[in-house]
Amino acid sequence: MSTVSELFLQRVEQHLHIIYEGVELPLSVTELAQQLIKIILGSNALRDPTPHTNRWDEQDIVLIAYGDSIIKHDDSEFAVSSPMEAPLKTLHRFIKEQCDMQLNALHILPFYPYSSDEGFAVMNYVQVNESLGDWGDIQNIAKDVKLMADLVINHCSSRSVWFENFLNDLHPGKDYFKTASLTDDLSQVVRPRTSSLLNTVTTPSGEKHVWCTFSHDQVDFDFGNPDVLKEFVGIIRHYLDNGVRLFRLDAVAFLWKQLNTSCINLPQTHEAVRLMRTLIEHAEPSVVIITETNIPNQENLSYFGNANEAHSIYNFALPPLLLHTLLSGDSTAIKHWMMSMPPAQNGTAYFNFIASHDGVGLRPIEGLLQPSEVASLVSTTMQFGGRVSMRTSNDGTHTPYELNIALFDALQGTHNGPDKFGLERFMCAHAIMFALEGIPGLYIHSLLGTTNDYDRFENSQHNRAINRHRWQESKLLAAIGEKYSHHHKVFNGIKSLLAVRKKQSAFHPNATQFTLHLAGGLFGFWRQSIDRRQSIFCVYNISDKPQTLTLADLNLINTQKWFDLVANKTIEESQLTIELEPYQSVWLSNIK
Repeated sequence: MSTVSELFLQRVEQHLHIIYEGVELPLSVTELAQQLIKIILGSNALRDPTPHTNRWDEQDIVLIAYGDSIIKHDDSEFAVSSPMEAPLKTLHRFIKEQCDMQLNALHILPFYPYSSDEGFAVMNYVQVNESLGDWGDIQNIAKDVKLMADLVINHCSSRSVWFENFLNDLHPGKDYFKTASLTDDLSQVVRPRTSSLLNTVTTPSGEKHVWCTFSHDQVDFDFGNPDVLKEFVGIIRHYLDNGVRLFRLDAVAFLWKQLNTSCINLPQTHEAVRLMRTLIEHAEPSVVIITETNIPNQENLSYFGNANEAHSIYNFALPPLLLHTLLSGDSTAIKHWMMSMPPAQNGTAYFNFIASHDGVGLRPIEGLLQPSEVASLVSTTMQFGGRVSMRTSNDGTHTPYELNIALFDALQGTHNGPDKFGLERFMCAHAIMFALEGIPGLYIHSLLGTTNDYDRFENSQHNRAINRHRWQESKLLAAIGEKYSHHHKVFNGIKSLLAVRKKQSAFHPNATQFTLHLAGGLFGFWRQSIDRRQSIFCVYNISDKPQTLTLADLNLINTQKWFDLVANKTIEESQLTIELEPYQSVWLSNIK
């Protein structure tokens, strides 16, 4: 091996020694490391990554969608219910023809065959769900945008071939899944659901109790078996070969289980993320690993490691904090949170989002909002037609886990009830998210101004279905084409904001951010470009009353001209204040 290869092997071995300390392996750590390296490289040459390199800039915006969020139907009298074309082709065309290429990355939520949970109970990791399209469709999308895919790594479907083999004592799969005894003390295990942790099944070798963190159809892997690790490295290689360049590690915080612990965020889990990063970046240095860990804020931050774990982490505290801010007209909590957040080191970045295919998680705001403030979020969500999902706490009680509601409906009013500022409030939320330090992730139903889908919820009886509408293409095009519809106003308003954002070096995901201390119903922060040439003061009226921004409260340099990028107007030298209408946003820049 070359010197670089020897160093690579040593790094992989070091990761494996930490992960499998105390575990009796069927092969040596060196042999396992060599096998993993062979799998991840395939027929490709070893690459030498450059550390602390930012693989993103201000032009990166990720659209989040299901493969069938938009479907094309035959509208003729002989129409059938199945789509006329592969939904992946429909989605691809929509991005190219309607989005003006303002979005340069696409996260397609699990596009594999599945049995439940809208794709997150995967039956086969290396197939494309034939109802969506095929690998050719995935590859074509990857030619036009940066493609992000889910690595559903904690669990798979109980209907997968692997688990069927487990039930029949066959390989591969016989020893792929985590089991426990009914007498084991599992009281410390952190749960995100109310279902029982263990599911009892019968196999030829006897009754077994399978670990199921999320549901009995989602059976947890046992990464104590290195064969499971090898399977997933092979899956990663397959995704790389088909154009995936951003990996979302789904529910990765639960990966390693150990009795008499919480079974979440264990040291072996963090080391497994470091191992995957080492393997992936030596195969393809441009790849970005994003961890999805819906947990309290400080625990979430730990997945950056020392800039050697995830390149990016989901900024889970942002959605509930921003929702609280705009529903209450009070920015105290979000300001305190922002001031406590460490700047992401070079080579790492926050992944910002305010809506997703899941609900608005409440665990990330533990310690950030008062119980009464959380209760108000729950109450208003239900008032605006949403649902609330629960989890079982360690003491056995059920507590709110997430809010299930379309963001457009969640912002239709304040805690006092619906009002006439819903559209303005919704656009203000996005103007805040687009300007924050980090990479923006935009849920397709926010881009389209989609409202609660009560029919989908009633048909499935799953709370999350309320925010997973499936648009028929012709109806969608009509909705966004009708200039008086809120869909048209949202779609074009968001595209306009993104067009402005992408031109500003001060909106680089790693550009400096400083929280402003403004009076009344104003919330703001300052961004400065990495080269220090551009400054942008981002100020928002987060209330339903007009607010006055006194420019003396900002550190505007008098020798420079200043421009409001949102309104596309110059600030006059003699101007002392700016009057902000309810939920109005201004981006004041020294460079137009």
